[in-house]
Amino acid sequence: MKAIASEDHALHRPAAELSGSAFIAPWECPARWEQVCSALLAAGHPISAPVGNVDPGLLGRVHAPDYLSFLESAWQRWHDSGATGDALPSVFAVRRTSDRKPRHIDGQLGHYAFATDVAITAGSWRAALSSAACADSARRLVSGGERAAFALCRPPGHHAGIDLYGGYCFLNNAAIAAQGLLDDGATRVAVLDIDFHHGNGTQDIFYARDDVPFASLHGDPALAFPYVLGYADETGQGAGEGFNLNLPLPEGCDATRWLQALDTALARLARLGCDALVVSLGVDAFQDDPISFFTLGTEDFARAGQRLARTELPTVLVMEGGYAIDALGANVVAVLHGFEHG
Repeated sequence: MKAIASEDHALHRPAAELSGSAFIAPWECPARWEQVCSALLAAGHPISAPVGNVDPGLLGRVHAPDYLSFLESAWQRWHDSGATGDALPSVFAVRRTSDRKPRHIDGQLGHYAFATDVAITAGSWRAALSSAACADSARRLVSGGERAAFALCRPPGHHAGIDLYGGYCFLNNAAIAAQGLLDDGATRVAVLDIDFHHGNGTQDIFYARDDVPFASLHGDPALAFPYVLGYADETGQGAGEGFNLNLPLPEGCDATRWLQALDTALARLARLGCDALVVSLGVDAFQDDPISFFTLGTEDFARAGQRLARTELPTVLVMEGGYAIDALGANVVAVLHGFEHG
């Protein structure tokens, strides 16, 4: 399977993330990309750089224009305000406050962010664009006739909503790939999220649409990030009613139960008659992941890959989470190997 990756990922290198009451070394770091890249090459997967940039019109069909303008200008405005270090919000637009957008950069950070785990740095926008370009180039390969392609995206994307960032995500790479497939002529594109954490951003983008059904299996949001979305009663709205499936799973979930949930999600998507599949490929359901609570082993990710291949749909796999760095490459390659070889 061909893979797309960009060296520009390293331009996003926050000094720390705020976790609880302390600043810690970010779990989402350049070493993740490096580990997966090395594993892909060792396993014989060819890696190419993305071809060109993402069409701004495509970005605008996924994210709000004002949000994109904010991301592009945020670092410079933060720097120009006299602030030092990485840009983190200090106030949030939470329940019972106004929807008005502040003019000051400090206020806008809190207007568009929903979490304090990701800082904006001098290179974050360029890295986010390159990550989106990886997903878009993988989509082009699949639209051009490849059975499947893998986008090694960093920063990841599935927590980025229409006009929100957080969860290490700025641009929703899976949503960009799905919208691109629609633009290429697909009638309906499924997005399946197997990351441990719910893809709240992807749900936000497609919740009122019926052309991109979304299914996610993830840690129960009553106990796990992002907490605010991912519950089973969230089924879509308007035209999207019935096209959103959340399968929250309990602490300690093992491979048997997880794979049953995957089968349920795939069966639902199959009934909806999709022309293509985008997979938000997080491997943080791994038993040794430091910020998750499932118990899958590497061999279970190979079994997941086998199930994804049985859809027989053109498939774009997009890298999301996974923070057990030493095993990260092996877990990703296991999915791709299972997909290709059964």
